[in-house]
Amino acid sequence: MSIDKIVTKQYRDKVNQAVSQFGCFSMLPNNGVPKEGWLRTVRMALGLSGMQLAKRLNVTKARVSKVERDEPQGSVTLRTMQSMAEAMDCQFVYAIVPKGNVEDVIKARAIEKARAQVEAASTQMALEAQSLSQEQLEFEIERVAAEMMDKMPSDFWSDE
Repeated sequence: MSIDKIVTKQYRDKVNQAVSQFGCFSMLPNNGVPKEGWLRTVRMALGLSGMQLAKRLNVTKARVSKVERDEPQGSVTLRTMQSMAEAMDCQFVYAIVPKGNVEDVIKARAIEKARAQVEAASTQMALEAQSLSQEQLEFEIERVAAEMMDKMPSDFWSDE
């Protein structure tokens, strides 16, 4: 196994571990984010007033209120989330998690690309009266997809 493939496998393992830890949130409404946002929800759970949090952050209560209103819309910076979490003696966790494990995402993309490629070739073959059966088409799509997953061509994620 080449160094590149070992490194890629290590990245995939790391992401798949995150999927197993955080993937369950994708099944919840709003990806598990409370309607009021995490900042307000945690602050309220801790029994911390907006004024108390503002003092800990050395900002105004109005600033805390604005950030809490902005968070559910996604217009708060990661730095702000981090500092507010720390001010509440919490940690801020940030992750980008695929909807399934990495291999499933890659396989779905490979099949999508392979299907387009094989169907284009099949259309040309049909014009020449050499069309393939549905079973042959599916076999060829699987074969091309497996080759793509193994070699990961540079245009794998391109839509052209």
